[in-house]
Amino acid sequence: MRARYLLGGIAARIALACLLVSATAILVIAVGVLGFGQSAFQHLMMEHGATAAAAHQMFQQTVTAFFLGAGLLAGSVSILLAVLLARRLSHPLDEIGRAARRVAEGHYHTRVPRAGPEEVASLADSFNQMAESLEEQERMRREFIANAAHELRTPLTNLQGYLEALRDGVVAPSRETFASLQEEADRLVRLARSLDALAVGDAAVGPTGLVDLDLVQTISSAVELAKPAFERAGIRLDVALPDRLPARGNPDHLAQVLANLLQNAVRYTPSGGRVTVGAEARPGTALAHITNTGDGIPAADLPHIFERFYRVEKSRDRARGGAGIGLAIVKQLVESGGGRVGAESHAGLTHVWFSLPA
Repeated sequence: MRARYLLGGIAARIALACLLVSATAILVIAVGVLGFGQSAFQHLMMEHGATAAAAHQMFQQTVTAFFLGAGLLAGSVSILLAVLLARRLSHPLDEIGRAARRVAEGHYHTRVPRAGPEEVASLADSFNQMAESLEEQERMRREFIANAAHELRTPLTNLQGYLEALRDGVVAPSRETFASLQEEADRLVRLARSLDALAVGDAAVGPTGLVDLDLVQTISSAVELAKPAFERAGIRLDVALPDRLPARGNPDHLAQVLANLLQNAVRYTPSGGRVTVGAEARPGTALAHITNTGDGIPAADLPHIFERFYRVEKSRDRARGGAGIGLAIVKQLVESGGGRVGAESHAGLTHVWFSLPA
């Protein structure tokens, strides 16, 4: 396989092309020197008293012999340089080819060294970037499957335990028992709806339903709906909004985005804490942000909080009822409208923002 590749691959073709170029150059020079040059040499020698035979013999002994030696040397050097050039080009390409086959087999950690001419090195950079992206996607896929299975397993296990206890008479039917069963069933329903929202977002192609709107009015409506939850949790809610902030987006998507962000703020802000909601105009965009006090998010977790089912503290988040899908939905809905999302956390403050085209 390797020998056939070398014989029919790029290395052999480059070497053959260089050899043909050298042979053509030598042939052109040979016609000029051995053809026209010999005639001119004899003419000059005869003008200075030499015979035609002597001039011919002198030409053969000097110019022709020298030319043949130079031609052989040039041909040898040409072949050597062609082989070196072909190796320099074919070796990194061969490495990329082998690495691509390893990636196709599922070895997403495979990388190739940056070698060869700039064009080949740029190809290696693109390959490494692709492999890194595939590796990250595979990691997210595995985590998604594991976390989804866990989210389903927990309420199903609880439901199974309650139903078996009721069937065996270990637990007596009561309002509290049925309330617990209803809570687990509601949890499964919420999870199914969240997965449906993600699936709908994945199927969407490009921005849909975008209209010109006032982001301040949209935020104010969402805050009014969320105020009772903040009051019950004993959380101070501060709102700092301009009079008007033009933006372009999907009103239904924005309502869901703001509801998810405000729900997260209630969930992860301790009683007596503070949540600040604001918005401002930026060049070409409208920016909305929600800041809350609390434990904060570790720096290592920040790049992953918008991934599906990702949790910063698994036990804490599960106890508070989150499935780790809310921020993934936020990211999906905002980006489907041409916007961006982000988060920062330091000094006990967590700052989540999203921007929309203005």
